[in-house]
Amino acid sequence: MSNSDIVLFDKEEGITSFSSLYSIKRCYAKGTKVGHAGTLDKFASGLMIVLIGNATRLNPVFSSFDKSYIATIRFGEESDTLDPEGRIIKTSDLPGLEEVLYALDKIKGKSLQQPPLYSAVHVDGKRAYKEARKDKEIEMPFRPIEVYEARFISYEDGLLTAFFHVSKGTYIRSLARDMAYSINKVSRLEKLRRVSIGPYSISDIGKFDMKELLERTDLFSHVSLSVKYKKEIDNGFIRPDAVLSDDGAERRFKFLSFEKELYALAELVDGRMKIIARV
Repeated sequence: MSNSDIVLFDKEEGITSFSSLYSIKRCYAKGTKVGHAGTLDKFASGLMIVLIGNATRLNPVFSSFDKSYIATIRFGEESDTLDPEGRIIKTSDLPGLEEVLYALDKIKGKSLQQPPLYSAVHVDGKRAYKEARKDKEIEMPFRPIEVYEARFISYEDGLLTAFFHVSKGTYIRSLARDMAYSINKVSRLEKLRRVSIGPYSISDIGKFDMKELLERTDLFSHVSLSVKYKKEIDNGFIRPDAVLSDDGAERRFKFLSFEKELYALAELVDGRMKIIARV
């Protein structure tokens, strides 16, 4: 494998996102940077985008992507973490199917969401979950989200299974809480599986062609550079007169090629092309 890769990875339940990377790290030289573009809770499973080597600088490419999940929500109890790993703090009777369908429909569209107390959100410069573990009172800020789709799959014995397609930054744990509150009940997540991130889905796992994966984002243009400037490219920025053609000058990210051979990736910063990764 190359020391600059993008790997689509299926995280297992019961392991942290950080720990799940160990199996990938073993495939690369010692000291190679390995990170991910978006975490999953320990109890959750599903798709993660893993970035290796120079590709770790591409995190901004994936920051705005929408995501899709299949979630199982347990009505009748709420935990302090809003998931199966927390302490039960509230209980209620179980809703009927009509109430559940109403709540599922009500959650669709744009809204302001309050993230879970036990989350990595920064509040006054500190991680919320770290302050929560110290029993400190924290006022979690509301932020805009959008639920594009909330589709019913099944409901039995207080367990709702549903498909959610949501904007970046949306917490499914909070969706579960807010759905229950809308019908005067309580709930928590029982299971969560992420099935897509932007243009990538679980079915894409096993594909390793970095250029092909990045082209799917529709954020990159193809830039042809003059060979006589090849040595100067390593200075960090591309000289305007080095560019022979750019098929999408307005796009933020660039594939840089010399004579049709991909050489590097760049980002448009203040009107200049800045090298972010060699390939």
